[in-house]
Order: sequence, then C-alpha cells, then structure tokens
Amino acid sequence: MTEPENLVLQILREMRAEMKAEFAALRAEMKNESAEVRSEIGSLRADLASDLVRIEANAARMEKRLVEQIAGLRRAVMEYHSSAIGHGVLLTEF
Repeated sequence: MTEPENLVLQILREMRAEMKAEFAALRAEMKNESAEVRSEIGSLRADLASDLVRIEANAARMEKRLVEQIAGLRRAVMEYHSSAIGHGVLLTEF
C-alpha cells in the first residue's frame, strides 16, 4: 500500500467531491420544488381569476335586485302619497 504524496490534499479533494455531489443534489431538489411552487402559483392565479369573475357576477345580480327593490319602494311611496293627498282633498271638499 503506497502512501499518497500528500494526505491532506487527498482528503481535501475527497471533501470537495462530496460537497459537489451534495450541492448538485440540493440544486436538483430546489429546482423540483421551484417548479412545484410555480405550478401552485399558476393554479392559485386561475382560482383567483375564477373567484373574481364569480364575485363580479354576484355583485351585478345584487345591484340589479337592489335597483328593482328601490324602484318598487318608490312606486309604493308615490301610490301612498297619491292616495293620502286624494283623501285629503276629498275630506276638505265636504
């Protein structure tokens, strides 16, 4: 068994090789996780867009119902005032 020319140099080279392998594995893992995160962001973006469309549609329907209710209330108040004024005029004529 021959002794290497420099034991410290050999150990450092082995450590460098191990570190390179670990770094490459970590880089691949981070790349996979980055792709997963991008995919999730895309999915969340699509969900948000869908929710916004649904919210806008609901808001439009609610606004339409509110406008219809206000119009009905106006008609009811006008009919009441017309009726009250009409009875008042009739009573004063007596």
